[in-house]
Amino acid sequence: MHPAPSVIIFTTLSGLGFGLLLWLGMASEAPTGWEAFAFFAVAFALSVGGLAASTFHLGHPERAWRAFSQWKTSWLSREGICAVAALIVMGLYAAALIFFGRHYAILGWLGAWLSLGTIFTTSMIYGQLASVPRWNTSLTSVLYLTLGITGGALLFGKVGIALPLLLLAGAVQIIWWLTGDKAFAARGSDLGTATGLGEGGKVRSMAHPHSSPNYLMREFIYVVGRKHSQKLRAISFILMAVLPAVLLLLPFSHLFAIVAVLSHVAGVAVSRWLFFAEAEHVVGLYYGMR
Repeated sequence: MHPAPSVIIFTTLSGLGFGLLLWLGMASEAPTGWEAFAFFAVAFALSVGGLAASTFHLGHPERAWRAFSQWKTSWLSREGICAVAALIVMGLYAAALIFFGRHYAILGWLGAWLSLGTIFTTSMIYGQLASVPRWNTSLTSVLYLTLGITGGALLFGKVGIALPLLLLAGAVQIIWWLTGDKAFAARGSDLGTATGLGEGGKVRSMAHPHSSPNYLMREFIYVVGRKHSQKLRAISFILMAVLPAVLLLLPFSHLFAIVAVLSHVAGVAVSRWLFFAEAEHVVGLYYGMR
């Protein structure tokens, strides 16, 4: 799949933002006043910024509001509804903490569950696509949820929880990569099954369906070299999990904490680039690209 910057920014930032809102909502001793304002400002900036970035991948961003009407069948619509509900509830929760110093736990927990639901529905936009075997697994949701919760814990300063979560996130990411590498072959799809002509023997293409690249080829067929892919995986894993974990093990320092967060975000961004770049859509079979 074409790794468009808009969807990389969307999935990276929104996951972090709603992950932070999750922890803010569950906090038994939530911050108040200016401290609360700072945390919620970061959380809303990441969440809203990520969601806004996603609209730039649409042909007509001004029609994005219409997606809300398809909640019965569309995970994109469900994500939008969850996101708006989470932001409204957490906005009320934040206002009570910032302006009145009041902690309404019920609002916090409701907002936390809606934030978790938003991350899950985002993951299902991709996880439900049978046409992309690498994505079409429950591990996709596990990966998104783990990274969102881990990033939120880092941003909220939950060092004791963030450290084991970083190790868990790294492990889930490696498992997702390894299982994903075998997913397309395990599905058993080839040009014969794609055209319905496989029963007559091995099917091969005599010529490309089009004489020049078209929308399907630009959007759904992207080839990244294996050697290049392996290097980026190593970079992503080190930045996402290893370096932040090492920094958290050192004596506490605000500088180390900031670097740990930035490193994790950079690692997740590289992971998201690979998430799209390595995805093999079955439409590539028609073009001899799988």
